[in-house]
Parts: sequence; structure tokens; C-alpha cells
Amino acid sequence: MYSSILEIAEKLKKRAISPVELTRDCLERIEKLNSTLNAFITITGNSATAQAGQAEEEIKHGRWRGPLHGVPLALKDIIDTAGVRTTAASALFKDRIPSEDAEVVRRLKDAGAVLLGKQNLHEFAYGGSSVVSNFGEVHNPWNPAYIAGGSSGGSAAAVAAGLCYGAIGTDTAGSIREPAALCGVVGLKPTYGRVSTRGVIPLSWSLDHVGPITATLSDAAVILQAIAGFDARDINSADIPVADYVGAVGGRAKALRIGVPRAYFFEGLDAEIESAVNQGLSLLTTLGADIREVALAVLADRTVQSAESYAYHAEYVGRSPELYQAETLRRIRTGADINATDYIHHRRELDKARREIGKVFENVDVFITPTAPVPPPTIVSLKENPDQLRSTEILLLRNTRPVNVWGLPAISVPCGLTRGGLPIGLQIVGPHWGESLILQLALGYEQATDWHKRRPELSI
Repeated sequence: MYSSILEIAEKLKKRAISPVELTRDCLERIEKLNSTLNAFITITGNSATAQAGQAEEEIKHGRWRGPLHGVPLALKDIIDTAGVRTTAASALFKDRIPSEDAEVVRRLKDAGAVLLGKQNLHEFAYGGSSVVSNFGEVHNPWNPAYIAGGSSGGSAAAVAAGLCYGAIGTDTAGSIREPAALCGVVGLKPTYGRVSTRGVIPLSWSLDHVGPITATLSDAAVILQAIAGFDARDINSADIPVADYVGAVGGRAKALRIGVPRAYFFEGLDAEIESAVNQGLSLLTTLGADIREVALAVLADRTVQSAESYAYHAEYVGRSPELYQAETLRRIRTGADINATDYIHHRRELDKARREIGKVFENVDVFITPTAPVPPPTIVSLKENPDQLRSTEILLLRNTRPVNVWGLPAISVPCGLTRGGLPIGLQIVGPHWGESLILQLALGYEQATDWHKRRPELSI
């Protein structure tokens, strides 16, 4: 189950294995483990088996579409799927069935991927724990007593547990990278506008990103290759040529200038996380990297996100507030009193920050931080102390959120385990449109370590 997508693709192309067999294996693991992890809301077993059968026939007749052809993937349940409900983990949308696929889904289908179903998340993606969901909390496969992170918690948990070969998540403040770090997998947030968000239920139009969660770096490159590109129907999509990401992870990375922003990003770190990240930086030095300190100006204001979240939900909140989880409703209503003047001012500040961050890359090629500054808390501790939920999530997302403001590409890779056996993540951030650069550096790190080979011990 834990072979990379490129390894699987070669076997599928040669017909050494069958897409139907792969899909059945995944569906069996979902059946056995989902009751423990609660990673999936909707499992589309019949359509997935049919898609796998179609892929098998196409490959048999020489119509191989590429490395995702016949590979079982899954989707965060905030991404529209024609004819399959998309709930956003909310009672408000529990019976919502879109008539059109999101653009990212269309591209995956064109690539021949098999789609296993829709994954649990923090309701409407408004949180970093995946504890708040109409369908129950998501559990971390390394220890089900702990959170899986959020908001793409179900996607990260499913990949870590081998329920699928990859997943598509969304990221507004770290919702791909933080759960990836907490579940010991790879999470890639591309440059803002690199992957279409059309057909994705928004949290904040100015900050939302779509990207892959995978077991390995090469898997992330393969999926990004399939979903990246201009979408004329998405006003936030950028018409910038797509690089050869798969080729990038097949090449040799050059020695890079790596910036380390100690101020803010390294403050108040858990001791075990600080040690693991420093060891990772030392390893990169032995691989030829030039490590240097950098200072980054962080825009911490949340006005834009709050205002845009409320703008999307205002009509629903006015009509059916009782269908939201109480904490989600509270968060959404924080944007109700933001006036147009304040929003425009803060939106201009975001644009300014997004432009000025480019100056950092005159002196460094990438910069590196811990993905999350603290380990995940237990689910019980958050449910018993609801007044601490939001502050805990904000802390967990502290190091990832600024990257969304800047719109930069970033990736979280496994870099250690706590003494309690919980994963630790290393965040690599590159310049706009620098996905190939961060993939190459992350691959070099991955090849020099074995953290990506560590798997949670699950009874099936």
C-alpha cells in the first residue's frame, strides 16, 4: 500500500497490477479503519470501482493517460463533485449535491484518477483541529486520542493510514500543511492562483489555495502536475506557464541559500520540535546548503479572512443559523461588523505584503520554519476546554498562516517524532511560482532521511 505513485504507475502501465485491485484494497482499508479515524464522510465505492474498471480497459488497449491513471485518490469534502454530495462537514450542506465538478476534480478525472470519496474536515474549513464537524471529529492515525489537524484533517489522516494514495486538500491559513505535519505526511500549498479554486466552497477568496497531501515528495509533484494550470473561469487563477514538477523531483537540486527566520517563527517552540527542526537544518548544511538568518515582516491581521468568510455565509447565517456548529457560527459572525473601508484598507495591506515578500528572495532561495510550533493536543482536552479551542488552533497555524498572506508556495515534510510518537513537520517556503525549487530541496531532504518511511501502527 505504501508504494509511491510513480512506482505504482509503472506497474499499472505494464499491467503488472490492476487498478481494480488497488481500488478494492483501499476500499477494504477504509472499511476497516474509518470507524477509528473518521477520515471519510462519503465513500463512493461503486463509482470508484467503475472508474478503476474503465482505467484498466484503457490501459489494456494502450490508452495510458499518465502516472495518475488508475490510482485511487480522495477529496476533501469541500470540493464540489457532480452527483456526489459535498457537505463541508456541515448540517447546512448535508444533502447538497453539486451539478458540476470543481475544476480540480475535472483535471483529476482527465488524468484517469480513481476517486474514492469525500473526506472529513473542520466545518467549512474554519479551524485547525477538525474537531468541529457535523460528522464527528477526525482522529490522528499515529494515536487516535489526538487531533489530526485541520482543516484538511480527514485527508491527512487518510493518506497517513494508507486509505488512499493521495488526497486534495485546501489551505487558507495552513489547512494542508498543518494536518500533514501532525499526521507525518507531505502537504503542498502552491502559489496563490497556481491551482484553480473554482468549485471549492470558499473560506476566504483572497487566501484560499488547493493542493495535494501525499506520502512522498514525488507523489506531491505528480498530483500537482495534474491539477496546476490556468482556469479562465476562476478570477483568481494566474495565466503562468506550468513547470515540469515531476521532472524537477527527478533532477539533482543545486546548493541553495536557506533563510531561517528565527524571530516569530521559532519563538515559543516545543523543545522536541525545536530540536528536530534544528537537526533538519544541520542535515541540509551537510548537503551543501548555505544557512543564513533572515527577518520577515508578518502581517497577522485577520480582517480580510473574517470579512470574506462572513460575506459568503451571511445569507445562510440569516436564514438557518441553527444548522451550523456553534463554534463555527461564532467565528463566522466575527466578520459581521467589518465595514467596507476597513476591508479595503486591509486588503490593500495584503496586496502590499504579497508584493514586498519578493525582496526576501534577493538574498535567499527559500526559507525554512517549523510547520507547527507545538505537537497536537488530545481531542478530549479540546472538547473539555472549548474556550481553549480557538487559541490552540491559532497557535498550531501560527507558522503557516503568513505564507497564505504572501501567496507563496510552501511544503511540509516529516522531520521527526516526539517521544510520544507524534509526527513533526518542517516547512519549506519558496518564491512565487517556485514550486519546483521547494520540491527539489524537499526531495533532497527526504532522500537523506527515513522519516517519510515511518508509518503509524494501525490494527486492521
